[in-house]
Amino acid sequence: MSTRRIVFIKYILLFQLSLSFALPASVFGQNAMQRLDDKILINLSEHRTEQRTGFFMFLSKHNDVVNVGVPVALLAGGVIANDKEMRQNALYVASASAVNVLATLFLKKVIKRPRPFNGMVKINAVYQPSHYSFPSGHTSTAFTTATALSHAYPKWYVIAPAYLWAGSVSFSRLYLGVHYPTDVAAGALLGTGSAFSMGFIRPNK
Repeated sequence: MSTRRIVFIKYILLFQLSLSFALPASVFGQNAMQRLDDKILINLSEHRTEQRTGFFMFLSKHNDVVNVGVPVALLAGGVIANDKEMRQNALYVASASAVNVLATLFLKKVIKRPRPFNGMVKINAVYQPSHYSFPSGHTSTAFTTATALSHAYPKWYVIAPAYLWAGSVSFSRLYLGVHYPTDVAAGALLGTGSAFSMGFIRPNK
C-alpha cells in the first residue's frame, strides 16, 4: 500500500472519529457528554475576568492573521532567499489549511450543531458568532497550521510555540462560551488530520 493511500486512510479515520463527538449530542439530546459540555462552559463563564476575557478575545480575533501569515511568510522568505524547500513548505501549509477549511465547513453544514448560547442549556457567551458550532473552526485552523509547521520544521523552538498558540486559541473558544469542549476536541483532530493528509506535498529530504 502506498504512503499516500495510508495517509488518506488515516485522515478518513480521523474524520469519522470527529463525527462521533457530535452525533450522540445531535441524535440523543441531553446525554452525558452534552451535560459535561454544558457543565464545563458554565463553570468557565462564572469565573471570567475582564483581563482574561480581553486576552482570549485577542487570540480568537487574530487566529486567521497567524494562519494566513505563516504560509505567506514562508513563501516570502523562500522567494527572497531563493530557497526552494521553504517555498514548498509554504505550499504544504497553505494546502493543508485549504483542505481543513473545506472539511470544517462541510461538517458544520452536515451536523448543524447549535452554538452553546442557543443550546438546551443557554450558555452565557461573551459574544455570539454566526454559523454552527461543530467543529470549532478556530481550533481546526490553528491545529492545521501548528501541525503542518511542526512537520515542516521539526525543531522544539518551532513545535512548542506552534502548539502553545493552537492550544491557547482552542481554550479561548471555550472561555468565550462560543464552542463546546467536544467541538474543540473534534477541531483539533480535524486540523491535525488535515496536516497529515497533505504531507505528501512536503519537500523530500
